[in-house]
Amino acid sequence: MYKTILVPIDIANLDKGKAMIDVAKAHANEGTQIILLNVVEQIPNWAAAELPQGILDKSHQTSVDEMNDIAKASGIDMEVEVRMGHSYRTILEVAEEKAVDLIIIASHRPGLQDYFLGSTAAKVVRHAKCSVLITR
Repeated sequence: MYKTILVPIDIANLDKGKAMIDVAKAHANEGTQIILLNVVEQIPNWAAAELPQGILDKSHQTSVDEMNDIAKASGIDMEVEVRMGHSYRTILEVAEEKAVDLIIIASHRPGLQDYFLGSTAAKVVRHAKCSVLITR
């Protein structure tokens, strides 16, 4: 099957994230590495200057804690990554760095804004150099 599976999780949609971990388990065999990824969106410098000091570090640490809890609750050994950046670019960067064979990503029902901008999942599908499995 697959050697390395990347599962990007949006902390705001933990139910979908947990379901994606189950899908990753189903596509994994012995020795498969599963990587959980959360991308904390970067805030422009002009906006970050107005935020209370330390809020970005706190947000990052909260994401790390949440992701570690999700990994522990899954019952299998997983690598956890939390990075700052733009979602789809960071997902693709991690996939390249870790030589990922499969990305399992959640999608929502497309709305009008997706036709003009494109969702994160759509951008990952278009630009990934590995297989991508979309869940809903």
